[in-house]
Amino acid sequence: MADRGPLTLLGVPIDSVGTAGGTELGPNVLRQLLGPEGFEDAGDTSRKIRGLERDRANGWLAFDDILAMTGEVRGRVADLTAAGKVPVLLGGCCTLLPGALAGARDSLGEFGLAYFDGHLDLFTGLTSPTGEGADFPVAASLGMAPDPLLEVIGETPVVAPGRMSLVGARDKEELQLISPLPEGLGIGRIEFRDDLRHADLNEVGASLEAELTDGGSGFWLHLDVDVLDREAFPATDYLMPDGLSMDELRALFAPLASSPGLIGVDVTCFNPEKDPDERCGTELAELLRGTLNG
Repeated sequence: MADRGPLTLLGVPIDSVGTAGGTELGPNVLRQLLGPEGFEDAGDTSRKIRGLERDRANGWLAFDDILAMTGEVRGRVADLTAAGKVPVLLGGCCTLLPGALAGARDSLGEFGLAYFDGHLDLFTGLTSPTGEGADFPVAASLGMAPDPLLEVIGETPVVAPGRMSLVGARDKEELQLISPLPEGLGIGRIEFRDDLRHADLNEVGASLEAELTDGGSGFWLHLDVDVLDREAFPATDYLMPDGLSMDELRALFAPLASSPGLIGVDVTCFNPEKDPDERCGTELAELLRGTLNG
């Protein structure tokens, strides 16, 4: 497998709650904490998500803004990956993911997905309790989304379900609301939080990397910070107990972040408004810098 291209920051300052602030502030703060060393910088996307009403037809909140943002992210990621760069998307919320995957697919073809998240993100507009775009990224990437969004994303599934690995989910209420999913979707690997409690996490991370690079193709790496325990990382909006510690996340994440097969990465749902002493942001920046450049 060829050497990776340069790591290139791209901020996507969005928050799917539909108002200013929150995770929308994350890219600027995280960029400053990361510092310039080891990264090129492609600036920020421009589209925001505004609106507090759900679409009557599909149940999505601020749907028109999500369409515009998705198209912009797709184009920006396609340009970066076509130029041989490895995008490092600083979110913002998880709503950015379908556009990012579509952009990488446009220039690189098929690849896998390692999805570190406290949720499976398989809601639809009808099953989501909030209507927020951050409830839907895996579902949308598989093709379970309103037609106007599928037109913006392009052919689905963007990533073949058998090449998806979902890691760290632990939301029991979500599982009840999306049932019978994820059964029947053909997702290649799901490592629920409970599955990881007594595992050798370095070995799990290495096995994920090996599976996702088997055959010489690459993979995209997604990190939603709510995969972490609420005590370890309170600077996010949907806090849950029983998540990973930062050390556990690092053990799982490092083999993937340092892999020559990495084609892009996004980090989402960091809310600086909940991090007044910058402890969480600093630890997150150290994780990214240490593993991506490892």
